[in-house]
Amino acid sequence: MPLSFQQAIDQVCAPGGLFEITETEVRGVRTKVFAGTPQNLRFLYQMAAQREDEFVVYEEERWTMPEILKLSGQLGSTLIKKFSITKGDRVAIAMRNYPEWIAAFAAITSIGAVAVPLNAWWEPEELGFALNDSGAKVVFADTERIEKILNSNVNIASLQIIRVRSESQDNDIAVSLETMLDLDSTMPEVEIDPDENATILYTSGTTGSPKGAVSSHRAILSALLGFSARAQVAELVEPQKDPSEITQRNSFMLCVPLFHVTGLIPVMLGSFVGQSKLVMMHKWDPNRALELIEQEHVTHFIGVPTMSWDLLEAETFDLRDTSTLRSVGGGGAPMPPELVKRIDENFKRGKPGLGYGMTETNAYGPQNTGKEFLDHPTSTGRPVPIMQLRVTDSSGKVLTAGEKGELWFNGPTIITEYWNRPEATKEAIVDGWLRSGDIGHMDEHGRVFVSDRVKDMVLRGGENIYCAEVEASIYELPEVYECSVYGVPDKRLGEKVACHIMIRPGSDLTDEQVRASLTGKIANFKIPEVITIVSDPLPRNASGKILKRQLRETAT
Repeated sequence: MPLSFQQAIDQVCAPGGLFEITETEVRGVRTKVFAGTPQNLRFLYQMAAQREDEFVVYEEERWTMPEILKLSGQLGSTLIKKFSITKGDRVAIAMRNYPEWIAAFAAITSIGAVAVPLNAWWEPEELGFALNDSGAKVVFADTERIEKILNSNVNIASLQIIRVRSESQDNDIAVSLETMLDLDSTMPEVEIDPDENATILYTSGTTGSPKGAVSSHRAILSALLGFSARAQVAELVEPQKDPSEITQRNSFMLCVPLFHVTGLIPVMLGSFVGQSKLVMMHKWDPNRALELIEQEHVTHFIGVPTMSWDLLEAETFDLRDTSTLRSVGGGGAPMPPELVKRIDENFKRGKPGLGYGMTETNAYGPQNTGKEFLDHPTSTGRPVPIMQLRVTDSSGKVLTAGEKGELWFNGPTIITEYWNRPEATKEAIVDGWLRSGDIGHMDEHGRVFVSDRVKDMVLRGGENIYCAEVEASIYELPEVYECSVYGVPDKRLGEKVACHIMIRPGSDLTDEQVRASLTGKIANFKIPEVITIVSDPLPRNASGKILKRQLRETAT
């Protein structure tokens, strides 16, 4: 019999259970944590060592868990013996989603070093900045990234490059992964405390230099346990109709970058936790994704909302069997209610799902799925109680249910600091609470509703306009494939509303039709005054977020 959300929370987090909640001191603040949180990420890999099954499918390659862990152990030994890496040293990863990426990450975090995943889309200047800022001693890189690193301003004399899937000859600057391995070596024993640094993930800011968000082993493991607990809560609230589906092995499709927090933690590391298979693509292609979903019996599709649109619009969608999918969604951007509805109607068993997390929370946050999502399509859901949320006004006063303000997070999953940015850290983390930079509210049942980014909100003549609200209304037009709403300068009003709309192939749409469709749905002052209609995809960063700054520049 289905339980209420609170009943499910009480049962999943009951004393003596896997997700029992207790309190301890984290960063000098009393914090709710899972009592059974492991000491460090080594425990995760040691637990996975019991597996003998297939773990990674990458195009035509198939890697078992023992093969990934064997390579990881060899890399861990090599980093210590041949590259003199010690606890706390930073080791970067700069390559596309290869199986070796996973082995390298496991190796780095198993020996107490700090993994620094770098954005594979970055240009030389950006890669150079992050390598210099982090002080990385070693970087695992593929051919394209090596070329960019060598063209950057990084101090090559202090950086050692390990070539991955590169046919170049070894030299003083770079050595191939294969030639430097000791094939008989295994993972060295290293003691790692829960609050020691594990990762530095550079935020995908679209202005200024990115900030390195530093996370501890405790933070990452707390997020993983949080995702697992939330999944059990969802199952109790809305049980699978067919009991056979519950025992089917999980198979995750990795279609977002591993350097992004979603790809790294809930998908990749979550597959270690959940005994899952990980299906990886060389690059995003919706028709290839549908082929793999059918071929590999994928159960969970996690990406940015645009990727779900792409699947539904792909010419082979009706020809492929997607019946194994149980969850379709992800995060990284709001999911328009129209998309929630289409997922529910077009996937046989796949439930729409959305997670609201940040790099700074290790992707963990409120989650919404299934019937709850259909009933409340504008909500990002509710978290498990290790995460607390509050809403404040601009002065920091805590607001009540229904009042809009800035969302704050508190819990063991949030970052320790921004690397080398004490002022940014002080501004973002106050008494253990993380400022999200997002505007939203909570209802009386604890559901979270995100209206917009503080920086993305349009202030028109003193009126606050939330871009996500306007976008949701535009998405109801059948001609619209994707859209983005933003503000542009206006001498009289300060800002006015503008938007870019990509129309579906073969469709026609005019500015007048857009405005007419919005009239009566939203207030007149929210209706875009500047409308740009295009047939090409809107520009995005590697995390799948639309580059509003770039759109704003073209509109002005």
